[in-house]
Amino acid sequence: VQLVESGGGLVQPGGSLRLSCTASGDIFNINDMSWYRQGPGNERDLVAYIYNDGSTNYGDSVKGRFTISRVNGKATAYLQMNSLEPEDTAVYYCNARGYESNSMPYDSWGQGTQVTVSS
Repeated sequence: VQLVESGGGLVQPGGSLRLSCTASGDIFNINDMSWYRQGPGNERDLVAYIYNDGSTNYGDSVKGRFTISRVNGKATAYLQMNSLEPEDTAVYYCNARGYESNSMPYDSWGQGTQVTVSS
């Protein structure tokens, strides 16, 4: 299963961006999709999860500013990022977990998209 992210870029503090992640390949189902980020010199941290039932979970630093969503029946997830701060600067990675048609589990990552918040 392959993931492709898009939507990153340079934005001023206080601005907004929307990231997209689309999965393709042998997908029988998707149990959850999530976004992680890794800033310079930092570990990869959770940003947001969305489960198959639509429930969500967020990292503490983005609660109230970021929203994760997923199109019903589609292998696409979005991350709407508002009120961006310089501390949000990082490479953002999409992750998806589920099962292929042969019942094998997958745990796939995208290549990452750079988000830079700077004036």
